[in-house]
Amino acid sequence: MLSPTWPLTPWILGIVLAALLAGLVLRALRKDRREYQRFKRFETTAPRQRMFRKWLIASFVTFGGASVIVLLLAWQFVPLLLDAVRGWPVGRWFSSLDGTLVAGIALGVAVVLVGGTVLLVYLARNTEDIAALGDVAALLPRNRAELRYGGALSLNAGLVEELLFRLALPALIFGVSGNATVAVVASVVIFGLLHAYQGVPGVVGTLLIGGLLMAIYLATGSILAAIVAHALIDLRSLVLIPVVVYRVHRRVGDEPVVPASPVADTSAAASVEPGSAAKPFTATPVEPVPAAEPFTDQDARGDTPHPQA
Repeated sequence: MLSPTWPLTPWILGIVLAALLAGLVLRALRKDRREYQRFKRFETTAPRQRMFRKWLIASFVTFGGASVIVLLLAWQFVPLLLDAVRGWPVGRWFSSLDGTLVAGIALGVAVVLVGGTVLLVYLARNTEDIAALGDVAALLPRNRAELRYGGALSLNAGLVEELLFRLALPALIFGVSGNATVAVVASVVIFGLLHAYQGVPGVVGTLLIGGLLMAIYLATGSILAAIVAHALIDLRSLVLIPVVVYRVHRRVGDEPVVPASPVADTSAAASVEPGSAAKPFTATPVEPVPAAEPFTDQDARGDTPHPQA
């Protein structure tokens, strides 16, 4: 770990920061965007599961590995950043609150967020679509096997992304700049911009979520709280909605995905393209087929052409 008092520490951390940002930007522009566009064209579950597995491993190695390296170098700046944030007016006010009150507020907020999210998804179980920020519809699991990857990706993102973007990166930027405001704001902005493959709404939504997660970490001083919150947010999108609204846990293979509406008939969903909403099935009346004339001995001898039934 580099000492905050060593004159060369900011320079070394600056080089590490530049290399980290270059790698993240290159990954976002060349890899994430290209792979996601290709992923959206997959119509069967086999290539989708391969891509899910690839993303899971790559995210764990890339973000997790970067977090370990940065924290080994900049760990001593983690408590220094938290102390600097507590020096903000809002930080001083929050620190002055009774510990029991803070715990009660945190528990109440958690109950409202989790309970409210589950309730809203449950109430929307019979709708054909749920509004989302950004181009993320293709990421929703479509069957039981993909649902497992949705859960794994959610837990992995909660762990490695929080370690990097809420713990390691702010400490690294603070070690370079010495400014807590720059460290906090820059980390949230970088986190949002790296989701550019989801479009402008996705970037805006990620900025808001990143700000919320950063506030949770700074307020509690525990990265574990931010990890749990992040995992729950992703589980809502990649597990709860697919299960409650689309009932994907009942599907295997490439069965079509339709909302769990009582008016929806899954037999009509075969013509629906993956990821699109299914229209209610409407039966088309079939005209009765005229009865065939009786088959006689004369027909058997070939004297009279046989009528078409």
